[in-house]
Amino acid sequence: MSEQNIDTKLIRASELIQQADGLIIAAGAGMGIDSGLPDFRGDHGFWREYPKFAKLIMRFSDVASPYTFDALPEIAWGFYGHRLQLYRETVPHQGFQVLLKLAQKMRNGAFVFTSNVDGQFQKAGFDAGRVIECHGSIHHLQCTIPCCDDIWSAEGFVPHVKLEECRLVNAAPLCIHCGALARPNILMFDDSQWIAQRSAQQGDQKQAWLQSMQRPVVLEIGAGKAISTVRNFSKWVVQKQRGHLIRINPNEYTVGREQDVGIGLGALEAISAIEKLLC
Repeated sequence: MSEQNIDTKLIRASELIQQADGLIIAAGAGMGIDSGLPDFRGDHGFWREYPKFAKLIMRFSDVASPYTFDALPEIAWGFYGHRLQLYRETVPHQGFQVLLKLAQKMRNGAFVFTSNVDGQFQKAGFDAGRVIECHGSIHHLQCTIPCCDDIWSAEGFVPHVKLEECRLVNAAPLCIHCGALARPNILMFDDSQWIAQRSAQQGDQKQAWLQSMQRPVVLEIGAGKAISTVRNFSKWVVQKQRGHLIRINPNEYTVGREQDVGIGLGALEAISAIEKLLC
């Protein structure tokens, strides 16, 4: 994408935002890269971050699985425990604050739909009642069995992980009801044990909000095609609400309609550039 073409698309994006009465932020893993968070694009990216699993020839889909909590609980919690601490320590990049300011200027504010489990939008100040975490949250736990549908906070669990082995060395969290091993309330691969209740309740709240929209704009950020949950949501909202789509992605940025905009940049760079045009 040429520099001139990018400038034209950024101007168009800023115009769509100015015309909108509500902002729908649809965010994938690419949203967190500028905060220093890893984006596991294929097994090689995963193995680069966790070389122990490369030696074991364990793919991301092998580790991010409820079966690993059954067979190798210390390894499963080594991976998720490290991620939990990483997300707790991560400071959301400035783009989050820019989006928050944009939302505050709109008549109906913003609603967030994200496949990220890191809790970064809430940490940045977004209203938790207007955030849908469609794949769950690492900051919440559930029973591995599960013995019931309860979901509870992971706040009291502080993992100690031997990173070179990606192994939890302290006691793993247990179910507060039956004493079985607990796991993150995250949708994993081949996961029939995930309790979707919390995410479903978050989704229920968006319906009334969407009905109040007349000129919504969907700002889709860092959502790829490999796992298309966020892209499918963007498409559904645009069709249902007759809104516009601004797609920000350094690689997979093309859009299917002339009235929409695809910007081939990273999250922070694109958001910052749009902010300058709105000032």
